[in-house]
Amino acid sequence: MKYALLVYDNPSSWESISTEQKRVLHGEYHAVAAAPGMIGHYRVRQPQKTETVRVAEGQTVKTEASAPARDNLHAFYLFESDDHDSVLEVAARIPAARMGGAVEVWPLA
Repeated sequence: MKYALLVYDNPSSWESISTEQKRVLHGEYHAVAAAPGMIGHYRVRQPQKTETVRVAEGQTVKTEASAPARDNLHAFYLFESDDHDSVLEVAARIPAARMGGAVEVWPLA
């Protein structure tokens, strides 16, 4: 089964850590991206570059901002595994999960 791991980041969690700590965390992200079963990994741009589209009463409404949320979507991973527990283990290795953000695990159709 394929899964999308949606990584939500708390941007303020990066403000108080050293350059060396940031290098270590980036290394952890790269290690997750290289995990067996990983299909792809993509970072998304800052929320200020995001547009949200809704259709209300037949009219398309575009907002130049992301949908309201506590955390920002930071990245997503595409992962394939027949073992759901291994998917959760990989999600737990993503630094955002322990830095005030979250990782959502979505099964794909």
